[in-house]
Amino acid sequence: MKTLTVTLSALAVVAGLTFAAPEAEAQTAARVESQTRPNFGLLLDPPASRARPQRQPRRWNYGTHRPDWRPGYQPPYGGPIHPGGEEVVLVDCGGNPGTGAVENAVMRVRPGGTLVIRARAGACVGWLNVDKPMTIIGEGGFDPRRWNETTPAVLQAPDGMPCITVSSGVRLELRDIVLSSPHGGDAACIVSYGGSVVANRLAIRHAGDEAAIYADGGEVDLRDTIIDARTISPAIHADGATLTTWEAVITGSQSGIEILTGGSGQPSRIDSTTITGADVNNGFGPRSIGLLVRSRRELGRVDVTNTKICGFSEGVAVEGASLNVSNSKICRADRGAIVYNGELTLTDSRIRAQAVGVAVSGRAIVRNNTFVGVREVFQRDYRSNLDASGNRVWSDQLCRPRWEPRYRDRYAPQWYQRPDQGYDCQFSPYPRDWWDEMDGAYGDPYSPYSYMPDNYGRFQQGYGWYDSNGRYIDDSSSRGDDRWRR
Repeated sequence: MKTLTVTLSALAVVAGLTFAAPEAEAQTAARVESQTRPNFGLLLDPPASRARPQRQPRRWNYGTHRPDWRPGYQPPYGGPIHPGGEEVVLVDCGGNPGTGAVENAVMRVRPGGTLVIRARAGACVGWLNVDKPMTIIGEGGFDPRRWNETTPAVLQAPDGMPCITVSSGVRLELRDIVLSSPHGGDAACIVSYGGSVVANRLAIRHAGDEAAIYADGGEVDLRDTIIDARTISPAIHADGATLTTWEAVITGSQSGIEILTGGSGQPSRIDSTTITGADVNNGFGPRSIGLLVRSRRELGRVDVTNTKICGFSEGVAVEGASLNVSNSKICRADRGAIVYNGELTLTDSRIRAQAVGVAVSGRAIVRNNTFVGVREVFQRDYRSNLDASGNRVWSDQLCRPRWEPRYRDRYAPQWYQRPDQGYDCQFSPYPRDWWDEMDGAYGDPYSPYSYMPDNYGRFQQGYGWYDSNGRYIDDSSSRGDDRWRR
């Protein structure tokens, strides 16, 4: 009986395996078929890649410049960094390039402290990465007006690297020092990422492809400062940063200042500043503009007062922003002011341009200005909105008389001016002292910019007349109105 029971159980197991084998084979085949069958819906609409875009590496990196520099660690032993506890640090690093003395001195200064640079044996060479509020002073003082007569402290950037970089939210004060970047390459001399740079009695010598000062947000305040920037870029590029200049001189660059408004700060202000261009032909390369104001998302404003802008193809240009210019001088330009779009207010200023005084495609208010040597005072298109009044013009091309026939082949000069043209022609010579303040200061010969017909004084006394080509015909036989009767 036991044998029969075991036999029946074995038969049942074998039967179960016999019936389960086809079902297992069917599941395996279905799984393989589902994996190999093409998904046409996926092919037509593939999912977007979830890989994060790769960021472009920086042109220069502080870690490469200083391998021992590690944010958050104190080399060479590690551990949390102690920002330094010295209130005043004096470093004498002149004549010892590459030692890292000036960079180490920055680490020793406590937040809010002062770094004094002494460079008796030559320039201090180094790149200062300022990540805490501090003041940097050059020993011995510095007068920018007597740049070549003194020997100030000089901080020189390594080739292809900045002089100073300022972190976000950090306030840096610079006084009585010269910053030099003779081989800047793709690096600006001062780079600020949302920091605050305040300079007084500062000089910058920069040669490279980038701006001398690049500020991405934050603020830049320059007072009693000289910038000699040999670059095709603007000498100062403020991207969303608030720029303030007073008693500043900017020379050498193909473009002077470029401001991108729309930041959260106050309007930029340029006061008592001189901006002189390289006076190059603008037939190729970037545009030569003394002051370019552009907007981002918001309509920002820039105020310019008591400023001289000379040596650029375009004196000032506005693209989508608001620019107020008053009591200023624009000289040695092809076009004095251009409004591509946005707003321009130009008042109580003198503009010396060869072609056009103001070209308007947006909105412009032009009142009580002086235009010199222009072939056309206003150039406007169908979109422009121009409000012009009280302007005076000295131009021997624009303010020429028409020859009006009076009797047979006898003509008299007549000047016509429309009351709605927004300006009045001036017939007296352009003031010599005004010329000396503008173009004359750069060695250009004086020109009166006034057209007066030959022997016009004798004509006004009642003698002679002119022919149709403006040549004077002298005649003493008739005088006054008698010359128009016989």
